[in-house]
Amino acid sequence: MGNVRGVSVPRSPPGRRARLSTPGTSRLSSAAREELRRRLLGLIEGHRVVIFSKSYCPHSARVKELFSSLGVDCNILELDQVDDGASVQEVLSEITNQRTVPSIFVNKVHVGGCDRTFQAHQSGVLQKLLQEDPACDYDLIVIGGGSGGLSCAQEAAALGRRVMVLDLVVPSPQGTSWGLGGTCVNVGCIPKKLMHQAALLGQALTDSRKFGWECSQQVKHNWETMTEAIQKHVGSLNRSYQRALREKAVAYVNSYGEFVEHHKIKATDGNGQETYYTAAKFVIATGERPRYLGIQGDKEYCITSDDLFSLPYCPGATLVVGASPVALECAGFLAGLGLEVTVMVSSQLLQGFDQEMAEKVASSMQQLGVRFLRKFVPVEVQQLEKGSPGKLKVVAKSTEGTEMIEGLYNTVLLAIGRDSCTKKIGLEKIGVKVNEKTGKIPVNDVEQSSVPYVYAVGDVVEGQPELMPIAVQAGRLLARRLFGGCLEKCDYINAPTVVFTPLEYGCCGYAEEKAVEVYRKENLEVYHTLFWPLEWTVACRDSNTCYAKIICSKFDNDRVIGFHVLGPKAGEITQGFAAAMKCGLTKQLLDDTIGIHPTCAQVFTTLEITKSSGLDATQKGC
Repeated sequence: MGNVRGVSVPRSPPGRRARLSTPGTSRLSSAAREELRRRLLGLIEGHRVVIFSKSYCPHSARVKELFSSLGVDCNILELDQVDDGASVQEVLSEITNQRTVPSIFVNKVHVGGCDRTFQAHQSGVLQKLLQEDPACDYDLIVIGGGSGGLSCAQEAAALGRRVMVLDLVVPSPQGTSWGLGGTCVNVGCIPKKLMHQAALLGQALTDSRKFGWECSQQVKHNWETMTEAIQKHVGSLNRSYQRALREKAVAYVNSYGEFVEHHKIKATDGNGQETYYTAAKFVIATGERPRYLGIQGDKEYCITSDDLFSLPYCPGATLVVGASPVALECAGFLAGLGLEVTVMVSSQLLQGFDQEMAEKVASSMQQLGVRFLRKFVPVEVQQLEKGSPGKLKVVAKSTEGTEMIEGLYNTVLLAIGRDSCTKKIGLEKIGVKVNEKTGKIPVNDVEQSSVPYVYAVGDVVEGQPELMPIAVQAGRLLARRLFGGCLEKCDYINAPTVVFTPLEYGCCGYAEEKAVEVYRKENLEVYHTLFWPLEWTVACRDSNTCYAKIICSKFDNDRVIGFHVLGPKAGEITQGFAAAMKCGLTKQLLDDTIGIHPTCAQVFTTLEITKSSGLDATQKGC
């Protein structure tokens, strides 16, 4: 049996206490804090087991007894017996996000406190961490080659760590697969925005005639030309990601990763060849894939966003099933390309977004010719004719009664949500907790799962926005915390986003419903107006379709807690205001800002009408 021994800080003569931190600082200066943090990290890096304890703490005593019973030598720092123990505990809490003792590190991994240490012991994780010589192949293995995983891998490699990325795309039911880069690059943000742009160019052609452009030839759209150009660009991005990994000496393996035991993973390539790797730490960044309805004919005859952007033929008359951003975005650009589009919605549009804005989005799409079928859900899809495209019959049932309807379409696009890719990667074998209903991984605010050496970023994380820029930021900061001594955490609050419908919807902060729930209606002031972009005046487009709204907290200096805009280039507008909100933007600051004339963004510097006033917010002039 090994002995439990103290940290290598010499015992002081009577009347003096050992010092680990900078002497004489009850309130640490920045330099002293940094020096103390460096010493603590050095202590953690230099010892197999470190226990930050207090001599009188019963929980600390239990942990020390556990390690003693396991025959493990520990380095113990009793915070009540060293000078500036309070400062040590303060800096330690910044490193670990844990304010209490005991705080235990095993082979540089923060196991946690008393309860988590005993849980790790019972599950076998602690024993694995305690191996004298783990001799792992890598310091970090990232499972998933999307935006979050790649940013984490590259940052860790830049910090001098041995890093591997495992990524293999399982083909969709229609056989579609793609290269490195994840959903955003291949079947998400990038091709979606490019098809959105294609549709906007069609509208611009229509508008151009009002500005004097004479088109002598008939204008029509070629689907194959568009998809070929988009896929060419996507392919260049795939290659650039692979090149970036090579340049940073990240090992990239085109294989499917699955845990087989603690710290060990099986990588299976497309030919079924299996290879095993070990790592000290793992990051799960496997993302999500589109959900299917589970009805007759859905996987056989329907497509999803995984298939649409590389579809080799024009989809023709399309039924889009769903009310998600993906559903409305795809419906919008298909309609903009001149196709007949119907959207079938089972409940509310854009769930989780501001519902007033969601309905205005729908209204603007209806003006474009999109048809909405509300409160219906498909129950069967039948193939009537094969072809490119073929002909499908969809049978749907009312969600509020027994009414049944039928419709004929060339293509049915399912956009009803996405499921996390966590079910077949062996997480249960090592004890990582997963939400059984959603498949998402609960983590703490430093992205750590229930197993200390396993972390998660991106869309698989429970309770966080499913946005690519958030995944990138979270992955980068995670690597810096794990390997660079950084303390900064990802800020998931006030993340801006945009829905790329024909008329774009950008937002940041609270939806109005959520703001009322959190702050109460009487504590809020909502400023709003409809507006008419100058570009639309000559083109004779509707003068009261675009809309701007801010939600302010009355008792916080009218700070802007919700920002919403429906109009051209809403994404570009929202980005700048998101930065201002991060700096504490108030209504007065908006009023004091000189607007750029004539722009759509200018409207936020001249907002006067409040909802509480009951005044008409329609546009009266230029």
